[in-house]
Amino acid sequence: MQSIEIKTAQNVTIEYELASLRERILAFFIDIIIIATAYLMLFILIISIYPSAFDQGGMVGRIISFLPIFGFILYQFLFELLAAGQSLGKKVMGIKVVRIDGRQPNATDYLLRSIFHIADTLFTSGILAALVISTSAKRQRLGDMAVNTTVIRKGLNQRFRLEDILNIQSLDNYTPSYPAVKSLTDEDMLAIKNVITRYMSHRNEAHEEAIDILVERLQNLLDIPHFEGAKIEFLRTLLRDYIVLTR
Repeated sequence: MQSIEIKTAQNVTIEYELASLRERILAFFIDIIIIATAYLMLFILIISIYPSAFDQGGMVGRIISFLPIFGFILYQFLFELLAAGQSLGKKVMGIKVVRIDGRQPNATDYLLRSIFHIADTLFTSGILAALVISTSAKRQRLGDMAVNTTVIRKGLNQRFRLEDILNIQSLDNYTPSYPAVKSLTDEDMLAIKNVITRYMSHRNEAHEEAIDILVERLQNLLDIPHFEGAKIEFLRTLLRDYIVLTR
């Protein structure tokens, strides 16, 4: 599974799994079905109230004819804005929009992404979007490239939980277990994070040995007594302690 690393406002690098093209296509079709159903209901309602609305040259009919396009753009914009980057289709597929630079997408980002659907999907039957997503390194369509976003799987992999890190913001609600970790650097913590990532992705003897060596060296370096629990949890605790003590 292709992934991307995004640095948070706390200067912590988190690895996400990028949404696959298949997941994004299915989310798009779910959204299309929702919009089409809403439009059909509106169409039936208007016909029942105003039977001549779609007569040739009728202004109401012309306006209604363009509603699916405007409705889809408005639907994408409002849902992604109000549901933190998820349309109903994305919510069903468990994917969401994020900014690559780690910042929270704003209203302008969501609006431009929605407008670019005209070229990416609506007027090209989704072919352009599929081609660009398939060939871009970060699985971005044109709308994503315009505002520096991409689409990720909402459920984080087991390497880290973003909530665990972002919820630890001060000493008021968290007591560090190993204050000596302050002597390490951001590069050291990134190295620890990468060792955990490789171990969680490919649990084999070589990576288990790397964990053992890393834990032993850190205990000696930081003068920490022997840790009785799981070594992975020890490393994660060091990361949490470092974030609290240095941010």
